[in-house]
Amino acid sequence: MDNPSSDMASQADAVIRLRDLQKQKAYVEALDGARALLQATPGNRDLRLIEASSLRHLGRLDEALATLAELERKHPRFSLLHEERGLCHVARKDASNAIQALLAAVTLNPALPHSWRMLVGIYRLTGDAQNGAMAADHLATLNHLPPEVVSATSLFSDGELDRAEPIIRAFLVQHGNHPDAMRLLARIGIAREVYDDAELLLEGVLTLAPDYDAARFNYAQVLMLRHKYAQAQEEIGRLLKGDPGSKEYRRLAASIAVGLGQHGSAIAVYRDLLAETPGVPDVNLWLGHALKTTGRFDDAVIAYRTAATARPDFGDAYWSLANLKTFRFETSEIERMRAEEASSSTAAIDRYHLCFALGKALEDRGETAESWAYYERGNALKRAESAYRAEVIEGNTLRQIEVCSRAFFTERAGWGCQRPDPVFIVGLPRAGSTLLEQILASHSLVEGTHELSDVQNAVTVLQGRGAGLDSPLYPAVLADLPAQAFSDMGEKYLADTQVYRREKPFFIDKMPNNFRHIGLIHLMLPNARIIDARREPMSCCFSNLKQLFANGQEFTYSVDDIARYYRTYLDLMEHWDRVLPGRVLRVYHEDVVDDLEGSVRRMLDFCGLPFEPTCVDFHKTERAVRTPSSEQVRQPIFRHGLDQWKNYEPWLAPLKGALGDALVRYRA
Repeated sequence: MDNPSSDMASQADAVIRLRDLQKQKAYVEALDGARALLQATPGNRDLRLIEASSLRHLGRLDEALATLAELERKHPRFSLLHEERGLCHVARKDASNAIQALLAAVTLNPALPHSWRMLVGIYRLTGDAQNGAMAADHLATLNHLPPEVVSATSLFSDGELDRAEPIIRAFLVQHGNHPDAMRLLARIGIAREVYDDAELLLEGVLTLAPDYDAARFNYAQVLMLRHKYAQAQEEIGRLLKGDPGSKEYRRLAASIAVGLGQHGSAIAVYRDLLAETPGVPDVNLWLGHALKTTGRFDDAVIAYRTAATARPDFGDAYWSLANLKTFRFETSEIERMRAEEASSSTAAIDRYHLCFALGKALEDRGETAESWAYYERGNALKRAESAYRAEVIEGNTLRQIEVCSRAFFTERAGWGCQRPDPVFIVGLPRAGSTLLEQILASHSLVEGTHELSDVQNAVTVLQGRGAGLDSPLYPAVLADLPAQAFSDMGEKYLADTQVYRREKPFFIDKMPNNFRHIGLIHLMLPNARIIDARREPMSCCFSNLKQLFANGQEFTYSVDDIARYYRTYLDLMEHWDRVLPGRVLRVYHEDVVDDLEGSVRRMLDFCGLPFEPTCVDFHKTERAVRTPSSEQVRQPIFRHGLDQWKNYEPWLAPLKGALGDALVRYRA
């Protein structure tokens, strides 16, 4: 069997050899070598760049530019191709196009000394003293940085994290704390989604250099990514005081406002940004999201369509339209999506967004076979980039069952913070939890929030920094903690979630994955209510397979993964029922549809709340809803979604087989 790692190492060695040939001015040999290797690996961007630069050195500028155009179709954000294009135009004595290409290079990757140096020279030759001084300042900044930091920053900017990280780590080991190097390592951590490490590094940077605005901006970013929105808002506020006109700061401030539920503020910022620079695809997309969340669907459609018009291959814009659920595409839009999805120049992220959008568009037209083909293709593309491992979740479930016994909880009776404020709604995504949240949030005493990450944050702290996925400290560490630790965690949870609340005595935490941590929730907040939103497995799993989530929920992109996850969920919920009898109220989605008022009364009784008719008329409640079901819960309850999977039954035999006895056991 071929070894992909060995093949990659071999290609990397070949690139080094070819670059050495170029340093020796053996351009013909370098060109021939690159072209020979490209026959086997035509997508290798380094080899294609060597081909183009060798052609330039040989004076074959038209061929070099054509090669770069081909490279750009596959790797449009590769800064070195733009630098090379600039050098080709310099060789042609075409100052205007050289400046344009070199500016594109340094916009993508500010750590390109050669591009800045060329810009200084060209600006001086053309008499542009102001821009020449600007380029010279950038060059001077790079010249004052250690070469290792510049090299690693350049690699990072081009997405080469595996090459950048060892360089910067080795530099820090040798030279100790260095703000620029620490910031770069934190940015690599953010890119790898190691947010806790990045947060600590950036705190260290700001201790060393409190006025380092770029590091403070990254710090605000990572705080937002860790859902520490109030703290993130404070940090971005400090930056905005110094530079209130910064588009970058304002965009981040709007994203943080969304996290805090301040959607009106975010919409105002996005509209101001678009007034200054109309038609920016990303800003229109974000505006659409905020408008959708607040129930302004017609305006959201306009924003999403504007984003798609500005960038026709913008898969997220089309998926966002599809994700409105009740939206229907025009035939011309479907044909445009088909063409963009089929184009070889479409990036993978746009391609799988387009696949899910096409799956929904064709499902709405009853073209089931082609719809499933797109859903299947989108899932395969998304799963291919995921590192999800089902055995990690299954192993955690076994450890939860082992640690959290009935005796374990009996020994800890009365522990934790006694306040009853939270109502946790748990389960699988697409199981009806948003509907239950909307029903309860229609009550005068209950605050609707959204999917809060605070329980998971507590788990991350308990897990510690040294253990990995295969050697976890949690949940075994629960047995070592004293009573006060759980009281403190409960109080911290309530303090940290206060930012999402107003004056109502109860609030909802709708993070579905919290079913994995019911034992911890019980120890932290023994008087909190917990509701398990459950949906028939075929219906639930199929709904997940056709949903592209903004982030997380990596178990939803293959039939085997979603079926294993559903079975694991049943295993763990059966355990909680055994060891904490009566602690969790189970609400079946099908029962809510069949008997809305009865289900409403049952939930309110469980929560100790008086009946209010507004909970039955939940669709009339005006509030922000951030999940894919946001449009559906603003309509009266409907039945037609219960059995949609049956339209796809010819393709779902593997799902039935993988679910096995879960098809019956889910109702036990």
